[in-house]
Amino acid sequence: MALPRSNHSSGRQASLALVAALVLIVIWGINFSLQKFVFNVVGPGGFLFARYLIMPLCAVLLLAWRFGRHFPRITRREFWQLAQLGVVGHFLHVGMVTYGIHWSTAFSSSLILACGPIFTLLILRIMGLERLHKAQIAGVAVAFVGVLIFLSDKLVGGNWRATGGDLFLLVAASLFSYYTVAAKPLIERHGGVVTMSYATLFGSVPVVLFTLSAGLSAPWGSVSLAVWASLIWSVTVSAFLGWLVWGWVNSVRGVARTAPLMYLMPPVAGLVAWLFAGEQYTGIKLAGAGLTLAGVALAQFTSRGAREAPAPVD
Repeated sequence: MALPRSNHSSGRQASLALVAALVLIVIWGINFSLQKFVFNVVGPGGFLFARYLIMPLCAVLLLAWRFGRHFPRITRREFWQLAQLGVVGHFLHVGMVTYGIHWSTAFSSSLILACGPIFTLLILRIMGLERLHKAQIAGVAVAFVGVLIFLSDKLVGGNWRATGGDLFLLVAASLFSYYTVAAKPLIERHGGVVTMSYATLFGSVPVVLFTLSAGLSAPWGSVSLAVWASLIWSVTVSAFLGWLVWGWVNSVRGVARTAPLMYLMPPVAGLVAWLFAGEQYTGIKLAGAGLTLAGVALAQFTSRGAREAPAPVD
């Protein structure tokens, strides 16, 4: 018996959204090692400088495609709110993520950033927007123990550079959680495209100014085609188009069904780093990673409602 056309169409769209989400998870997992490859040539500062010359252009082109010459107007209050989002989400979050990845490893970076939902829960609790249930508190505790186990080899071995990178990433994850909560009212009023594009434009200014020296001193004249291709791919496909696709996937599949896919990203990042970057993992590190992801999943998916899971800004 043939299904009604509307049901068949929605089922086909849902299947397409699942495929797109899985492809995006692979792209994001690969991107950790890809960025470290670029950092080795132009440095994290040079990468950020180039990224935030390209990102504003992408944002303007997207707004022009969506709205033509007349971009949506915002109030003075919304201007400052979007400027704050730009500073927190791009200057602070992406800046700290970039240097954290540079100092740490691809697998560690992906795992630490996967702890973002934990910070979202804590921020909602601090702001009085939600209570934490026993299972959520247990999930936070399990994830915290998992992170300590995961980092134990670095701490015992005195690898302070990598440990500092991981701590940078933890702070960056908390900043993105704040960004997620703070952006929600603006997204509800103006939509994701307008909010994210304006925040990108405002946030690009301090990033470019901060990385100007590093960007101008980077050896751009001797950069290979492979490095250029990796940089362009990382900025335009993984970062900019990535959050657009992820937003569409959430709208089709729903946040509750899509959010768990984010926990596939650390295994993908770890596998890619092991195959192509020579990263090695001990049993203790893998156990800590598994415990961390289990704790995050427990904390996020035992609440009354599904937690919002936006794409990472980075």
